[in-house]
Formats: sequence, C-alpha cells, structure tokens
Amino acid sequence: MSVTGLLGFGMTVPSLSEAQDFYAAFGLVAHEHDKAVVMRCAGRDQDQITLVEGAEKSIGYMSFSYRPGELGELKARLARRGIDECDPMPGVLANGFWFRDPYGILVNVRTDPPAPPRAAPATPINVAGSYPRVDEARWHQLWSGKDEPVKPRRMGHTILFTPDIEGSETFYREVLGFKLSDKNPGIVTFLNSGGGDHHVFGFIQSSHSGLHHTSFEVADIDEIAMGARQMAERGHAVGWGLGRHTMGSNLFHYVRDPWGSWTEYFTDIDQITEDWEPREWDVPPAVWCPAMPTDFAANLEPDRRA
Repeated sequence: MSVTGLLGFGMTVPSLSEAQDFYAAFGLVAHEHDKAVVMRCAGRDQDQITLVEGAEKSIGYMSFSYRPGELGELKARLARRGIDECDPMPGVLANGFWFRDPYGILVNVRTDPPAPPRAAPATPINVAGSYPRVDEARWHQLWSGKDEPVKPRRMGHTILFTPDIEGSETFYREVLGFKLSDKNPGIVTFLNSGGGDHHVFGFIQSSHSGLHHTSFEVADIDEIAMGARQMAERGHAVGWGLGRHTMGSNLFHYVRDPWGSWTEYFTDIDQITEDWEPREWDVPPAVWCPAMPTDFAANLEPDRRA
C-alpha cells in the first residue's frame, strides 16, 4: 500500500472566524460543512484545511489518498503494530478510514485522488544569454490598475512536529508507503508519494507532535512577493522570506498564523521520479534568505500526551 498524494488536514482553533479571516487573507476560499469551516484553493474542488472550533489550536488529522483495493493491506500493517480503526475527528465528514499514528496524530486515508490545480500561465523569463520575452512588458501582466489578490493554486505539503523523527519516518514509510526524499538527520525529514513534488509531507524534531507549517503553490516569484504584501496589509506582517530552500529548492515566503504555526507561499519546487535517490544533508534550510526568526521551530501546540 502506498499513498498517492496529500489531500489536506484538519485542526481545532479557538476562533473559527479568526481562522477563516486569516486563510481568506492568504487567498483561500471558505466553505461551511456543518460545524466546520473548510478552506479551499480557488477553482479547486478539494478540501485543503478543515477548521473546527475548540479550546486550543491543535492539529486534528492528516488526510492522504491511496489506490482503491489497498485498504486491506493497510489494515494488516496496522494490525501488526497493534493499531485499530478509530473514530474520525469530531465535527468533520467521516469519509474514508481513520486511525492514530504512534504519536497521537489522527490519520485519514481515502481513495479520492488529489484534485487538479489551476494551471499557471506560461511566463517567459529573460535571463543572461536567453531573452524569449520581446516587445512584451512583464509589468503590464502584473499590474492592471487595481490590486488582484494572490490566490494559491494547491496545497503542496504539510510538515509536522514529532517527538521521534526517526520513528515517524519509519512508520509512515513502512505503513503508508511514503518514500524518503532527503533529510537532515535528527532535524528534518522530507517524504514524497512516489514522484512529483520533492516532498508532500515531513517532520521536524520537537518535544511533541504539532503542526509546523503548511505550504501552498503560487504561480511565480511575483505572486510570492505580492502574497507577502497582501498578508502584511491585512495585519500579518510577521514572516520569513523571500528565500530559496536547500532540500526541495523551492522559493518561499512564510507567514505566521495567529497561533504560532506558519503558512507558506511557494513556487519552483524540485520535481522527482521514483528513481530519485535520497541523501542525508548537513545544510542550512535555505541557500539564501533573510535571517530566520528565532521562534521558527517553536512548537506552541499543547502536548497531547499530557
């Protein structure tokens, strides 16, 4: 059994209206599902973030897609580890199969394939020695006399905190069929679903489980910069970027959410095949960037083991 993609995640938040306002400012579109609020990318028929009101902000579940006919194999792998099916997160649609990983994270798997994103327009870029854009002013394409909000095209990846980074990697590779992309041992691990984006999931070492960041793809570097401005104008100026990551190579800008986690605009991530050979790296998180905030790796969620 192997996962085929990331569908989204759910979390509890102290205020649904505050959460909806934050993600709407980021460029997502809100839909109401009973007692939950679901955030989607514009033009994409897929729930990306499911928000349920609760006492504290806490990661609720991760949702992944898998191939039809493989559920029996997943159940057998879980049974060998003493893990049974469990109830879904309260307040959300109960589609698919649910279980908890060894560190308390609720996992949902479904046969729904990831929905296709809106395609970004092809944008010729002039670089030294190659000038494909001629008699065409780039700024005309970006500025129309009014500010058009940046609207992300898809969720690319989500990274969780874990108290046991090696154990988490082993569990998700052996049970759900994730493949290792690259890692900085003891610090961060990136996983892929068999080709495509360099990573769709991963872990950062911490004292306990939690959400570190989720990442949404935009068209290009201009949309990253305009998204950062968009968020600052809406009162969310605390962030990190612009920069280019090492593992994954994506351009990025992170915005801190109201509860201390991060939401990322990204573009130009490495694409890999099943022949990709993962490596261990001892490198900083970015090739170039401003100084990283001192609290970037702070896990402010409650310890669910307490």
